[in-house]
Amino acid sequence: MAEADIPECITEHERILQEIESTDTACVGPTLRSIYDDQPNAHKRFMEKLDTRIRNHDREIEKMCNFHHQGFVDAITELLKVRADAEKLMGQVTDTNRRLQEAGKEVTAQTEEVIRCRIQQRNMATTVEKLQLCIPVRVRGCVCLHRVSQYRFCQIMAENLPKLREEIKDVSMSDLKDFLESIRKHSDKVGETAIRQVGPGVTAASSSAEWLGSIRLTVSCAQILTAQDLVDFSPVYRCLHIYTVLGDRETFENYYRKQRKKQARLVLQPQANMHETVEGYRRYFNQIVGFFVVEDHVLHATQGLVTRAFTDELWNMALSKIIAVLRTHSSYCDDPDLVLELKNLIVIFADTLQGYGFPVSRLFDLLFEVRDQYNETLLKKWALVFREIFETDNYSPIPVETEEEYKVVVSRFPFHDAEIEKQSFPKKLPMSQSVPQIYSQVKEFIYASLKFSESLHRSSTEIDDMLRKSTNLLLTRTLSSCLQNLIKKPHIGLTELVQIIINTTHLEQACRYLEEFITNITNVSPETVHTTRLYGLSTFKDARHAAEGEIYTKLNQKIDEFIQLADYEWCMAESDGRASGYLMDLINFLRSTFQVFTHLPGKVAQTACMSACKHLSTSLMQMLLDSELKQISMGAIQQFNLDVMQCELFASSEPVPGFQGDTLQLAFIDLRQLLDLFMVWDWSTYLADYGQPNSKYLRVNPATALALLEKMKDTSKKNNIFSQFRKNDRDKQKLVETVVKQLRSLVNGMSS
Repeated sequence: MAEADIPECITEHERILQEIESTDTACVGPTLRSIYDDQPNAHKRFMEKLDTRIRNHDREIEKMCNFHHQGFVDAITELLKVRADAEKLMGQVTDTNRRLQEAGKEVTAQTEEVIRCRIQQRNMATTVEKLQLCIPVRVRGCVCLHRVSQYRFCQIMAENLPKLREEIKDVSMSDLKDFLESIRKHSDKVGETAIRQVGPGVTAASSSAEWLGSIRLTVSCAQILTAQDLVDFSPVYRCLHIYTVLGDRETFENYYRKQRKKQARLVLQPQANMHETVEGYRRYFNQIVGFFVVEDHVLHATQGLVTRAFTDELWNMALSKIIAVLRTHSSYCDDPDLVLELKNLIVIFADTLQGYGFPVSRLFDLLFEVRDQYNETLLKKWALVFREIFETDNYSPIPVETEEEYKVVVSRFPFHDAEIEKQSFPKKLPMSQSVPQIYSQVKEFIYASLKFSESLHRSSTEIDDMLRKSTNLLLTRTLSSCLQNLIKKPHIGLTELVQIIINTTHLEQACRYLEEFITNITNVSPETVHTTRLYGLSTFKDARHAAEGEIYTKLNQKIDEFIQLADYEWCMAESDGRASGYLMDLINFLRSTFQVFTHLPGKVAQTACMSACKHLSTSLMQMLLDSELKQISMGAIQQFNLDVMQCELFASSEPVPGFQGDTLQLAFIDLRQLLDLFMVWDWSTYLADYGQPNSKYLRVNPATALALLEKMKDTSKKNNIFSQFRKNDRDKQKLVETVVKQLRSLVNGMSS
């Protein structure tokens, strides 16, 4: 081969290689054949060229692999990680699918059952439709008998058909009567089943929309169970069809409605002792529900046998009767648990019939009356509870030996006192054991009152208002009455009255915690505009004022008892120089009593002390001026003066702290001036200064002085000082007569 041919050969080989690389493998054969057909040994040079090209491609492939190797390794690593997560996810998906399949089995079964029922319902409707199309044709065929009336068999048929029709009507009517008797007996069972179906839905429903939805759902189930499973309605359908075909449908409708009205009146008639047990109310409601469930089924299953207007008329008549019956029988009930059961029955009863489309708003209005009755029974029950607490109380401060006992008490009653908390154990809390018991029982009452609000579909604000109003009744009526009766009991002494005042003070302070307790239950802020406030403050203040008044009364009674022990020798010649024994006993009693009053508010103790001193002063004055006491000697006046001095010493000893100056001694000022007048025999000063604002004897009334002077003037000669006047100095006798005349003149001047 010439050297000039070699470049051409190489160029040709390049072309062939490019063609091989770019064309389909099916065209490679002819290309390669052209190499062998050309110059000799050309295929060797082509093979060398091909090897070179292959090596170049290998180097490029190797470079590309080296470049992508690390990314490939990273991708494989990530893929291995994903495989573990994918296996875990696959397990979760499989488990979820399994649980979903299991959960859906019941739904699937129910769906298949619904489909089956729908098919049956469609088949029955189709059958009824076809029968209604066929039967009139047969009847019309029978009507055309006059066309073949010349035949004897037609005459026989014409004679017997009316009788046969009447027999058919009689038989169907007999079946209908049996049906009416049957549903009268089974209405309570129908109602019980319907109520049982609605009950869970009512309890579970929270919002109004969900509640109504659940009612409709459960009512539809109840209708299937009660109307179709428990009652055979075929006699009604059959009788209605027969009377319709025979052209007497109106007669049948009137008869059916008349009989059902009679049955309604029987169902609405309660048993005499229905109010005694919850079962009596339950049977009553079951019968009524059963009656109207049957009527609702007949309304929807027949065309015009009963109308919505007819059922509404029946329901309105029944509703008025039901409300009157419940209002009467609930008033007989004094057991709050039974009233609560009645409320629950009324709610389920109303919800059941509301699900069937009957208006029940009047029943829920009735529940407000039942709520008042429930509160009344609660108040009566808690009145007994409070009475027992007061009867068993020892009216002494609560002793606590250890910190555990202290924590038990403050856990039942919100008591906080920094001074008492600092004291070491054992110590005493100021209130008696009835205080934490009363507080706990008020909370129990609130819980009991709250039970009535359950399932009434009321807002939190309404429930809060009901709780506060019922609690106010408990505080202002029941607890207040129990406290007032307790205070008036004869065995309640001064010590007990003091403790009652202390107890009511602590209960009054705890009222704000009761407010918080109700707020925590209802989640209604006490700052709400319409929030009712608790009236516990006024209750305990009134009780405390009553106890304070009773303290004043009992103190005065005790003083009267001591006064009755007084045994003065009114005609004694002179005093023995000692105060009377009864009076010293009375003063010792007052001292010990007022020591107990240290736990009372200052004004109460001061008022009691002042009241006691005034009453003592008045009683002593009345003793001197008693109309049955005719004669008094100067010796008796001296003795009486010694007793009054002891009273003044007692008043000046500050038996109760807080009096200013001689305020307490002024309670005896009338007695002091009267006795000083007679002891000093200072009539000239009295008569001369009478009526002057700075008179020494300003508090001595002329009538009082005259009455006492008359008693001394009329004393017998043996024991009276005036007998000596007549012997020794008749001028003094004349002076007394003159004083008496002047006093009478002053008295007459005052009266005129």
